[in-house]
Amino acid sequence: MITRYDIDNESTVITLADWYHTPAPSAGLVPTADATLINGLGRYANGPSSPLAVINVQPNKRYRMRLVSISCDPNYIFSIDNHTMTVIEADGVSTNPVTVNAIQIFVGQRYSFVLTTNQPVNNYWIRANPNVGTTGFANGLNSAILRYAGAPLADPTTNQSTTTNLLAETSLSPLLNPGAPGAPTQGGADINLNFDILFNFTDLRFFVNGATFIPATTNPVLLQILSGARTAQELLPPGSVYVLPRNKSVEVSVPGGSPGSPHPIHLHGQTFDVVRSAGNSTYNYVNPVRRDVVSAGIAGDNTTFRFSTDNPGPWIMHCHIDWHLNLGLAIVFVTDVNTTSSFDPPEAWDQLCPAYNSSGLP
Repeated sequence: MITRYDIDNESTVITLADWYHTPAPSAGLVPTADATLINGLGRYANGPSSPLAVINVQPNKRYRMRLVSISCDPNYIFSIDNHTMTVIEADGVSTNPVTVNAIQIFVGQRYSFVLTTNQPVNNYWIRANPNVGTTGFANGLNSAILRYAGAPLADPTTNQSTTTNLLAETSLSPLLNPGAPGAPTQGGADINLNFDILFNFTDLRFFVNGATFIPATTNPVLLQILSGARTAQELLPPGSVYVLPRNKSVEVSVPGGSPGSPHPIHLHGQTFDVVRSAGNSTYNYVNPVRRDVVSAGIAGDNTTFRFSTDNPGPWIMHCHIDWHLNLGLAIVFVTDVNTTSSFDPPEAWDQLCPAYNSSGLP
């Protein structure tokens, strides 16, 4: 992989975030972002022409850019004027290279792409158009600057490409060890689960298969399992916990289209193989993309992924849109309870609570 690029350092990280003038507790049930921040800088509608983030590059080099969505809500269409991007990684998993000129990135997702600086010395717009909030690029909204060495210190004047070769998730495949666990047929895993997401407009809560997630208010689930004091089912609302045996293949299907869609679904503790992506009706068990955040899509979609229960512990699966998680859009997989409860935590574990209590944090 190292031969694909020349430069990979702290200067090649690109973060995308949403900014709110009003703090979340007083912003209403579904806040709307006032601005997009790229590497912490951005402009808002009818606001000042404040400085934008600048990514400085040398001509005729290959840069490994690490694109990270740290936003609370929007997904973005990301592009760089007059340049293509060769995607080589998704959510920490190296992929076979795919060249595109735009990437849709959801909350919590990460991509690495190789950017070849083979264009004339100039300033070029970097664009991240959100799906909600203020869209477009007037006066540098939702933008940053790619600046070649020797270019003037000014905003770009480049135009967005009129043709979009948007990255298709189904075009990605893992570089190593491709293939989903379980039999290569629908429902061919050892354990097959379907999670219907609903929103109750009376309670103002999300429900997954009839249960809304409310986190434990006392000791964490893992600590309770380790101590043997209580089971995960006793700590969380009925229906929020799914106990999984060791070394089994699990297939999870999440139909799209519930309020607030598309939901970016994130599973802690392991990557998974996306055998059916949003916007696609076919299944791929041979070399599906492997990642840890996937869009559940819109009405008519049925995003499906598989993983193996080879990592003992309690692992939350949740929507990565902050408001949705807060409103109950989550469940917990408890994998291999016997192994988890037999772990002997290191000495540092016992120091976590005293260290926190002495920190003065709330």
